Amino acid sequence: MTQLQWTVISIEPPPDWFVQAVKSYVPHSSGHYAAQLLWQRGIQDVQQLAEFIKPQLYQASSPFVFGQEMQQAVARLQQARDRTEKVTIWGDFDADGITSTAVLWDGLGQFFPQHQQLNYYIPNRLTQSHGLNCQGIDELAQNNTALIVTCDTGSTNIEEITYANSLGIDVIVTDHHTLPSDRPPVTAIINPRYLPSNHQLFNLSGVAVAYKLVEALYQTLPDIPQQPLEDLLDLVAIGLIADLVQLNGDCRYLAQVGIEKMQSDSKKSETERRRPGVGRLLDLCRRSGDRPTDISFGLGPRINAVSRIQGDASFCVELLTSRDVERCNQLAQETELANARRKSLQKDVQQQVNAKLERMDLSTTSVIVLEDPQWAVGVLGLVAGQVAQQTGRPTVLLSTEGQTAFARGSARSVNQVDLYQLVKDQAHLLHRFGGHPFAAGLSLPIENIPLFTDAINQRLRQILGNATSQPTMQADLVVTVADLGKKLFWELNLLEPCGMGNPVPKLLIQNCWIDKTWNRNIRDAQGKEVKYIKTDFELRDESTNLRFPGVWWGHYREEIPKGRCDAIVELDYNSYENPEKGIKPHYEVRLLAIRSSAITNQCTSSAPNKILDWRQEGSVQVASVLLVKNCPSNWDDLRAWYERSLDENKPLAIAFSAPNSVSPRQVWLNLVGIAKYLSRTEQSVTRIQLMEKLGISDLLLRLGFTALKCLGFKVSFQNGAFKISLLQLESTIADTENLQTIEQFIAAVREEQFQRQYFYKVPLSTISAVFSEEVPVEV
Repeated sequence: MTQLQWTVISIEPPPDWFVQAVKSYVPHSSGHYAAQLLWQRGIQDVQQLAEFIKPQLYQASSPFVFGQEMQQAVARLQQARDRTEKVTIWGDFDADGITSTAVLWDGLGQFFPQHQQLNYYIPNRLTQSHGLNCQGIDELAQNNTALIVTCDTGSTNIEEITYANSLGIDVIVTDHHTLPSDRPPVTAIINPRYLPSNHQLFNLSGVAVAYKLVEALYQTLPDIPQQPLEDLLDLVAIGLIADLVQLNGDCRYLAQVGIEKMQSDSKKSETERRRPGVGRLLDLCRRSGDRPTDISFGLGPRINAVSRIQGDASFCVELLTSRDVERCNQLAQETELANARRKSLQKDVQQQVNAKLERMDLSTTSVIVLEDPQWAVGVLGLVAGQVAQQTGRPTVLLSTEGQTAFARGSARSVNQVDLYQLVKDQAHLLHRFGGHPFAAGLSLPIENIPLFTDAINQRLRQILGNATSQPTMQADLVVTVADLGKKLFWELNLLEPCGMGNPVPKLLIQNCWIDKTWNRNIRDAQGKEVKYIKTDFELRDESTNLRFPGVWWGHYREEIPKGRCDAIVELDYNSYENPEKGIKPHYEVRLLAIRSSAITNQCTSSAPNKILDWRQEGSVQVASVLLVKNCPSNWDDLRAWYERSLDENKPLAIAFSAPNSVSPRQVWLNLVGIAKYLSRTEQSVTRIQLMEKLGISDLLLRLGFTALKCLGFKVSFQNGAFKISLLQLESTIADTENLQTIEQFIAAVREEQFQRQYFYKVPLSTISAVFSEEVPVEV
């Protein structure tokens, strides 16, 4: 398996005014961590911050920004209502498709009598796959359907839409998947892909598009509905968070208000709940409904599991919309059992895929394509996603089970590769395909699999050129075990709901160790053991004597390295409570990746010469010690001080203050300002003075001088000091080469600041271990 590369995002320190603005939302925390992340993710003014955190301040878009298409859809629905025509919702079987269907079922149900004038149809995942199909259209025609309203599907089903029209059935498409080159022959198509890519509705998922259609109908016929439009928002939140869409703009707003709605309903008693099915599912997965993770790790996988295991997921719409408590409890139990079976099946397929990967040469593989006659089609997308993340390569998994001439499967992308276009380029080899840039479903003749494998690999190599694909795990923040807990959780909670474009913050904890590990087999709702495990553990480091609980899903305790390690985790709050078993709500970490620490596991040993940690003592002057005041940016600098302490036979006292918080670009502007002042006044300055003023190293200072030459400055060294003069410009800053030189300097400053931040926080035991054992260390 390809080695996972770990990186830490280089974050430009936010200005103090922004940190204080963030702190106003979490008064009991410093606000610093959240401010760093928000600033790095593009939230950089007070108004943006307020709208991001408080949905009531956000101005949502009108459904009629879809223009004529929305107007035509509403007009056709009005016509169907006036003529008492039969309308059928054509949904999809994943969580986005199921919630889309439920939104239209409840929403359009305010205008059309359910089960009489309004019905729904969901294809069978195992026998029909995604999208419209002629067999289903024939069934609807026999039922006298006059209008089909799709949700989360339909944009590329040109032949099927034409067939429906030939039977006298009109079609309204609501979808968010990739558009065809020509507009399909429909009454209306509502798809945010027609909007500009920077539009706040562009990233809507299928459920959100369906909601916008209902919203438009509510606004057009406001006197007819008996239930508030807002009652649909909990369903919208479930579909949005469960699907692969960026949670920004209206997506974030709808998810925020939807979670509030779901949380409010889940706190009610079983008989008072507006959606008893959602409440019962939350009970079964031991979640309270107040967190986005309750959807992404609880509700979403369970809804998806039904079609993966059973094929037919139609009853999930009833589960989400019925008010019959007893019926909902029965359906929730069936859903829970399907999810348990899915976990077991997924683990089996994952093991078989890993065995095949061991026999592959990944160095010559751009796209992984694997097939097997025993694989269950329903879990291939999940496993493909895991493989893509592990290997850093787009992955296609195909099943050839059954007595058919076609292989069916799923594909998942990684590293921003447009998977839909990649698959589309091989359309001549395929039977059917559909999806979006991150995920796709496809079928093809079995004999075409070798051709498809060669062609899709060749195509990606043409796109990437000489670039190599490396699986990465990217951490957002470096923290210690002492940082974990309530205060940090509520800081990071400001970013929720998280999703694509705003991922859950990943925390790197270095030189830690794992205590008290134990495995727990998962059991289904009937108490039967499922072939899926997790490891519970306690996390420790030298920042505190306290232990912090954690869980590693799908892994055994034997996989945890012995001794000191580095870990990337997500901080979470487990709200499950069982007083009879002594289980209380608590904060915990979810382990994502772990490796043996770069530091030797003999971290408790002492260095030959004593090292003192005076970083929190402020300004100190002691003649009997060797004092390190300036924060280093690499181990060699610190090692030079240590060797000097050995020569002088003095303890080494680390007393450097917090690194410079000035942004890298501001450092450049400060350097230019100093250069202008010196050229105007004809004064000179020493190297040490410049380094201390700018907060950079000698190496960066030399790089800065090179960048100054791009602006026409001349730097000379006379009598132990630098003189800077401004010559007549021979070129302009707009020159590409000059711009690159300046940007290289700014990038180098950013990297050095990150390195200094590491050394400012690195534990004393780590420094001692490095110098006592001479262990090579990489930051």
